[in-house]
Amino acid sequence: MKKLAALLALPLAIGLAACSPKAQNETADAITADANATMSEATKDVDAAGDRALGGMDNAVDTVGNTIDDATAKGKEKASQGLRDASNAIDR
Repeated sequence: MKKLAALLALPLAIGLAACSPKAQNETADAITADANATMSEATKDVDAAGDRALGGMDNAVDTVGNTIDDATAKGKEKASQGLRDASNAIDR
């Protein structure tokens, strides 16, 4: 990406050299404003992608936590039932 930007900037720089100082400043200001706007959009896009990725990870962690909680509850119930069954067998 940097190489492409450098290749595109070269003809602009050559063109600017032939312009008046006022035209050079205006062109440089326009290029700077465009670059800043592009970087701002890129930053927003990266932030949005990061938010989506973290949201997905959050959901996955919640799902795993819920699955573990369910399995633990079922395991406790099975263990309790096993102890009750063993106690009943001993009492007979």
